[in-house]
Parts: sequence; structure tokens; C-alpha cells
Amino acid sequence: MPKIHKGRRVGQAAVNAVRTLLEEHDHIVQEISGQNDFGEDLYVTFVEDEHVTSDVIRVQVKGGDKWRRANGYAVPVSHHGDTWADGNIPVYCVVYDPDNKQLFWANATQQLRRSGPFNRPKAIGVSPNAVLAGTTMSSFVAQARRYVGRYRGRQAVLTHLGEMSGVEFDPADHVLHFVNGYDEDLIFWRHPGAELATLLHSALDWEPYLVSLASLMRSEMAPPDFVAVDEAAARLWNDHDLSSAEDLELSQPEIMWVASCFMSTRQADEESEAIFGSDECDGRPSCTGEEPVEHGNIAADVLHQYVIDRIVTRFEAEPDLLSRSISAMREDCEIEPEFVAELGPLEADPRTVRQVTKLSRSTMGDLGPDAFRLAVLYLIHRIYIGGPSLPLDEQVRIVWRIPEPGHEQAATDG
Repeated sequence: MPKIHKGRRVGQAAVNAVRTLLEEHDHIVQEISGQNDFGEDLYVTFVEDEHVTSDVIRVQVKGGDKWRRANGYAVPVSHHGDTWADGNIPVYCVVYDPDNKQLFWANATQQLRRSGPFNRPKAIGVSPNAVLAGTTMSSFVAQARRYVGRYRGRQAVLTHLGEMSGVEFDPADHVLHFVNGYDEDLIFWRHPGAELATLLHSALDWEPYLVSLASLMRSEMAPPDFVAVDEAAARLWNDHDLSSAEDLELSQPEIMWVASCFMSTRQADEESEAIFGSDECDGRPSCTGEEPVEHGNIAADVLHQYVIDRIVTRFEAEPDLLSRSISAMREDCEIEPEFVAELGPLEADPRTVRQVTKLSRSTMGDLGPDAFRLAVLYLIHRIYIGGPSLPLDEQVRIVWRIPEPGHEQAATDG
């Protein structure tokens, strides 16, 4: 007599659980026949206010404890890497844990695109914080629809460049792309109205370097006569915290390209101001009264070291801080889905998790970039950067998930 394998029963129960949950919230779910299953089990079309949207995702569902790992879950990529990463419809992985009867999600397409075609992970990391339930459905749907929308129009270009460089670009930013003669990528990134820009270079591991037009030319020409120039121009020329073309080893074509980026984006700002008027607020901090985030006025290595030192100092005083922070994050119903999506691949790497859990004064120098990011996601709600004239402990303001003892601090943006 034919025998039904237990794994098939658990797998179908998982698909049923995902389908039931989504349909309870009025989304349209189309199950893919097992005979046509090439790495996805469901097509999901999102519905908003009883209206069908054009936002669609594919879902790969896994059920059972075999997908559980020491710190979360993992879904094998197998031979699906190309189709999950390069398809027109993003793929999400959902794991059903039969022990706690919960569903957990991860954006597989996002993880694969961030890793790049030559460094594809063997599995999609699914964070135990990424719970898919009725209470989190609205935030999950919002994240998924935003991600789908990132592949339309100009935003598709920004998304591609952002995933390539590991940066989240605002739709209002000036973002320009250049490929040199060695097939190396350069990205010019400037906020509207900003004097400075950030250069991202694939040959420099996408490390962000802040430049001005003056600092760029510092190694290419003799200093101009600042007697007839304002103090701001002299300051930018002499600010050695800003990178020059020589510092970045830029070729002449690359220098000319960056200089043209400065000029063309400034012209775009001037034309925008002429059309909309300088008194009309466009949401930038300069016209909303908010404190500007001067992301480039503090060296990245200084900020990195300062944050690590603050974390270790708290670890020394509060040995249970990490577990308390993780619990607080999991109980936070308003945690941003983008953060949750980022947790998956970090938590799926045992070495990364081990570096965070073993972090101390003696090991802080060995903390890798992924472990640093995971520690920040676990422990810190926000980091605000103030004016460069302030002392370091005032320039960098950390909003912890667990407030420091003796400090009244709400873990909000306020």
C-alpha cells in the first residue's frame, strides 16, 4: 500500500498556514501545482482597501524543524539562485515551525542581490524576529509592496545601484553611475542642495568617501588665491578629512566624470529652485527645522570605533544587555521590516552571531563588519549625527533599545 511521507504532510500544512493567513487579510493567493513547482509554492497579489493592486510576490514555503538553525532558520538556495535573484517578481521564503506554530519570513531576492552573483549564499537566512502573523501582517505587506515598487521607473536604477553598493538611496538623491576601463563601478551620491558628495568605488570595497569639488581637485592643481574667494571655499579646499583624487587613486577620466557630476547636479538643484521657489519646503532638514544629519562630517572609522566602545562599555556593566535587547526588539510591533529583512542573513552565519555574543574589550578589535551591523541592529534603535564642532560624545547620539541605567530615554525618533 502506498505510503505518504511525513515531510509532504508537514510541507502542505505549511503552505495551508501561509495561504490561510494571507487570505484572512483579503490578499489573493494562487497555489502552484506540485508538478509545476520550480522553487515557488504561491503567487500572492496584494489587496488594499478592497482594491486589487499590481504588486505581486512569489513565495517559497518550507515546513518542519529541519529548517531550524542555532539562531533562526535557513532555506536552501540550491539551483534557484538565478531565478530567485534575477526574476521580474521577487521571491520571499516563509518557514513554518511546527513546534511553536509560527511563520517566519525573509526576502530571498533581496539577500541574493546584496550578495552579488559571484558570492551567492547556500541558504536564505530567516530571522526568528521576522514573525509573519496577524499582528505583523500590515508591516510585512508594506515592506513587500515597497520592495516591489523599487523595480519601477527610476527607482529600479536606484535599487540596482543600492543593492550593488550596500547603500539605501533616497528617491530625491542625486545618484550617478560610471564604469571605468577596468569594469570597476563608481557611484556619485549627493543630497539635493548639499555642498559635499559621497563617492562609492567597487575597487575600494564600496567604502564611502566624502568629497567636495575643491577637495577633488586639491591634488590636481595649485591652490587658488583665496584672498578673492569666500572663507567657505578655502575651508573646503583645506579640509583634509575630505578625500582628493590622489587619495582615491582616480584616473583623469574618473576625475572629469566626478567633476561633471558636481556641476550637473548643482545645475539641477538651481533649476528645481527656479521652478518651485527657494521658500517652498521640500522636506529637507534645512527647511523643516530638523537637525541635519551630517553623515560625512565624522570619519567612518571614528564613528565605528566610538559605537563599538559604547557597546562594550555597556556589556561590561550589564552582562544581560544583549538578551534583554533582543527580547525588546522581538516585542516591538513597530520594528521596521527593513531591519527584520536584514537580520536573516546575519543571524544565519554562526561566526557572525558568535562574534556578537562573545564581544568584549579584548575581542572588539576582531569584530567583523557583519557582526558590527548585527550588534547595532540588536542593541540600538537609532544613531543621530550632529554638527562636527560638537565633542564626540555630543556629536553622536545613540538611542538604545534598552535605555541606559539612570537615563530617561524613549526608544523613538523623537
